[in-house]
Amino acid sequence: MANQLAVKVVAVEERVWSGEAEMLVARTTEGEIGVLPGHSPLLGLLKEPSQVRVKLAGGEQLTYDVTGGFLSIDADGVTVLAESATPAAPESH
Repeated sequence: MANQLAVKVVAVEERVWSGEAEMLVARTTEGEIGVLPGHSPLLGLLKEPSQVRVKLAGGEQLTYDVTGGFLSIDADGVTVLAESATPAAPESH
């Protein structure tokens, strides 16, 4: 689908989540960034610690606590490469 964004959330040891999303929100050392389909290529250093939010079709949202790493946006989508990425507790969204 043209209005979907290919997202990969990867930690050092494993692929945490991958799939199609409407939007990804992450906090870099330069500030918070929202990534939609068709975003310009970018490489950003993730703020440590922070959260990455993946907004899925239908309103569902996945939130991961991340430490270290970076965010890479290219024509294929967005990849979050973190030292660690774990699902956030529901109350911390």
